[in-house]
This record gives sequence, C-alpha cells and structure tokens, in this order.
Amino acid sequence: MKFKEWTCSEIIQELQRLAPESCACEWDNPGLLAGRGDKPVKKIYIALDATDRVVEEAVRWGADMLLTHHPLIFKPIKKVNDGNFITRRLVRLIQADISYYAMHTNFDAAPGCMADLAAARLGLTACAPLDLMGEIETERGAGPYGVGKTGLLPEACTVRELAALVKERFSLPFVLVYGQELLDQPVTRVAICPGAGGSTLEEGIRWGAQAFITGDISHHTGIDAAAQGMAVIDGGHYGLEHIFISSMEAYLKEHLGDAIEIRQADPAWPAVLL
Repeated sequence: MKFKEWTCSEIIQELQRLAPESCACEWDNPGLLAGRGDKPVKKIYIALDATDRVVEEAVRWGADMLLTHHPLIFKPIKKVNDGNFITRRLVRLIQADISYYAMHTNFDAAPGCMADLAAARLGLTACAPLDLMGEIETERGAGPYGVGKTGLLPEACTVRELAALVKERFSLPFVLVYGQELLDQPVTRVAICPGAGGSTLEEGIRWGAQAFITGDISHHTGIDAAAQGMAVIDGGHYGLEHIFISSMEAYLKEHLGDAIEIRQADPAWPAVLL
C-alpha cells in the first residue's frame, strides 16, 4: 500500500485547521520557528518544550519534525550560534534537518483544544471561555474561543475532594492548595486555566468560581484569591499542560493516517519534590 507523502507545510495546514495561529495572544510566537516548510516528513516528535533533552532525543530518533506546545523563541534573536542555550538548540535542529513547529496560546484558546480538554477531564458542563477572545470556526466546531474555561462540576464536592480529583485526572504526584480555611467549602462552579493562569484569576472570581485550577501561582496571588473566597489549586505548569502531547498524537494520527510515525517525549517534570 502506498501512503500519501506529507511535507512540513502540509502538516502545518492540518494543524492550523485545529488551532489557527490567529487565535494566539499578540505577545506569543507560535508557528514554524526553524527548518524547511518543504521538508518531507515521515517522523514527528511531540513534546511540551524544546529542551536540550527533547532536541537530542528527536535527533537520535531521526525525527523530521518537532512539534511542541511552548515556543523556544519568544524574543527577537540577533545571533544564531552555539554560544547561547536557546540558539544552540536551533543550530542542532537545523543541522539535523528537523523542522520545528510550536502551537502555544492558539492551542490554549482554540475550541476543542487545551481549555476544553482540561475541562473535559474534570467532567465540567455548561462551559464558557474564562477569558473570551472572540468567535471562530475550526476543525472542532464553531463558537467562542478564549483562554481557560469555567463550568459546573457533575456533582458538588469540597475543595479537598476537588484537589484529589485534579491529581487523579491529570496524573499528578501532588498539588498545592491556597486557602486552607476553604478546604471543606462546597464547590459547584470551577475555573480552570492550564499553564500559568494568574492573569485570568480575576476572571474566575467574576464568574463566581469557588475554585480556580491552574499552575505557577505566586504566594500573594494565591492568598489574595483565597481571601476573596476562591480556593486556588496549583497543579504546576507542566502538570496541567502535558495533555497537549497525547492530544496532538491522536489528532495527527486521525488526520495523517499511517504514513507518519509519531513519538511522544517521555514524561519529564521540570522540578522534583525532595
């Protein structure tokens, strides 16, 4: 059986149908960050971040394309050489002829992507974007899009029970909870924003959420939210966003068929609890 041969640009077109780059925040930098658009692709390596480990594993495996959630490049680069830890990775990818594409806040915000996937893991219903950005039609439907999600739990539970549910559904070793005095408070409405969601915390309060689930919450942000009656469950940046990896493998297999071999990066928590 002869399979369709895919180029990097053609694969990007498929990814754009899922999460158009127009959905990204203005400060973000998704897209083809290094390599050739006309590169023939038979192997795709998927990770959350383009770390040294990920880049070397992609090279050793013989990947033709690297797909990550977080872009390696956020700020303008004046020199591309091996003297900087970021540009050294770019040099390595280009030397290995690996095309590198990132889907960041466009994947966070697009319908059916990060926010919806996270809400679905908790069984939330009557969902709406936490921070509405607009209306759009994509591969997974038409409607409003934005960062984060708010919705109702299938059954009321306490903050303590919700924290345990978050650990279970996202396969987390631990979570941090801000609002010790709220642990036994009943929760029906939840706000969730995978990644660093501190900037949308006020939106959660406006929606009347009794609990806000996100990562990278600072001490003062957490205790200030709790003082306003909303507990904060911090599952870590990686902890809530690693769902990108398995979701993208499933999407690519569905749309590219058996012509492409896909490999997920091994789980690699950026920090350890000692």
